[in-house]
Amino acid sequence: METDCLIHQLAANATPVRPLASPWMRTGLWLAMALPYVVLVVIVMSPRPDLALQLADHRFQVEQVAALATAILAAAAAFSSTVSGRSRTIGLLPLAPLAIWIASLGYGCIQDWRALGPEGLRLRIDWDCLPAAALVGIVPAIAMVVMLRRGAPLFPRVTLALGALAVGALAQAGMQIYHVGDISLMVLVWHLGSVAVLVATAGWIGRRILRWPSPAGLLRPPVTH
Repeated sequence: METDCLIHQLAANATPVRPLASPWMRTGLWLAMALPYVVLVVIVMSPRPDLALQLADHRFQVEQVAALATAILAAAAAFSSTVSGRSRTIGLLPLAPLAIWIASLGYGCIQDWRALGPEGLRLRIDWDCLPAAALVGIVPAIAMVVMLRRGAPLFPRVTLALGALAVGALAQAGMQIYHVGDISLMVLVWHLGSVAVLVATAGWIGRRILRWPSPAGLLRPPVTH
């Protein structure tokens, strides 16, 4: 196809588009939709009975702040990755709070071992946390996918994985408010493990969920009357 013909077809089929807001504005919009839902779930499910005690625990505070920071920075990185010309290093944004989150849980494992002995490192199957995480994360996940599909998915696997990290971290922060407390090892393996599985799955199906418009639609012959 000649260049002039291609330009003519693209111009003939072009429609006005509304520019996307900045990645940080879109992150704020996503939080404005996701946070009220998370709060609603916490209220309906009822906060955990030891919440006041947990909120006074500095380690619990660090973990919650790190989880929320991971969610916010991962969302900003995901939205930035759908803007052409942005550096791919933006995907490294959530790594610092994520590392703090993991390190805090690891330190908690040591504390549990010191206080409880072998029982503090006892790992058991806890399927209850999966539906709890799914419940608190479903609306943030839907909102994230819808908003990401409005951008340009240059790196769909990375973009959806970052979006999944944002959703998973926010869901875990909310779930810790109403889910009955576990030892740190359980939280590290089951809670963060479920986030890792979600991120890996999102990266695997990223190309199927975030797709470019078909080139055929852009290059169809102009309609003549």
